[in-house]
Amino acid sequence: MSEEIAGRDGGIRSTIVIPNFNGINYIGNCLASLADEPARVIVVDNGSTDGSRQLVQEKFPGAQMIALEKNSGFCTAVNRGMEASDTAYVILLNNDTTVRPGFVRALEAALEKDARVFSGAAKMVNMRRPELIDDAGDYYCALGWAFAAGKDKPAQRYNRQREIFSACGGACIYRRSILGETGMLDENHFAYLEDVDLGYRAKLFGYRNLYVPEAVVYHAGSASTGSRYNAFKAELTAANSVYVVYKNMPPAQILINLPFLLAGFVLKLLFYCRKGLGGSWWKGTRKGIRLCCSLQGKKRRVPFSRKRLAAYLVIQWELWRNIWYKIRL
Repeated sequence: MSEEIAGRDGGIRSTIVIPNFNGINYIGNCLASLADEPARVIVVDNGSTDGSRQLVQEKFPGAQMIALEKNSGFCTAVNRGMEASDTAYVILLNNDTTVRPGFVRALEAALEKDARVFSGAAKMVNMRRPELIDDAGDYYCALGWAFAAGKDKPAQRYNRQREIFSACGGACIYRRSILGETGMLDENHFAYLEDVDLGYRAKLFGYRNLYVPEAVVYHAGSASTGSRYNAFKAELTAANSVYVVYKNMPPAQILINLPFLLAGFVLKLLFYCRKGLGGSWWKGTRKGIRLCCSLQGKKRRVPFSRKRLAAYLVIQWELWRNIWYKIRL
């Protein structure tokens, strides 16, 4: 990697933050793909023990390294990287990705068209089967489910820019100035749904999130957790599903959506039971309820405001509409 990535001043508008935990099989290819991208690069290592931190330091001196002592989670790593950035935009990128040339400029261009756009989601395709989509923007529905548009469907169907509920943190851009208003990632999440939560907060403040198909990323997937479905992921996802609802919906909206939310919980529980992970899902749900009741959780709740009435109404319509999207996309 050229040291120009970190040191070049002219034209640099973005900082790429890459959280890494034991990513030795991927991090080198990820950084090599960024060699000609006009951005500063920060790798935040979460206490890796596989030599990936040393690999970055030895082979990619142009990337800034922030080394954490232990695995503090995706959210903590990203926040430390965003705090160290000083550019107009922050781009999040998973360590198990490689980018197609022009990735950075495509994301920047999408945000430069409209100051009310907070985030832009890249077109993530399956690294092993690039004709298939991995994530074409994230949606959230009244069932309390977050889901990626286009998962495992033909990539050619997802070439149109459109508004989405939130941007997947695996490959996206954030407008740094708005982060001062919304706050950064909530470290109570540790990992999973933290990007949906941040996109939700941005919408509550009246901002937009876009899908940007011109920015293409190849994604291996589940590099840190090892598989698409596992006990660790099931427990965290369940806990954070409860927490996202509590944090962002005012009490009246929770009541309106309660029948949908309960139905969504039961369906997810049955799904994970079939995977042999029902106990992990139930454990995570209890953990999420405890977090909502804790002082730590209450401090992060977005307070109700009459000034946001229009935003609540728009979001509620999206929550209902996105149930249909879940069926159709």
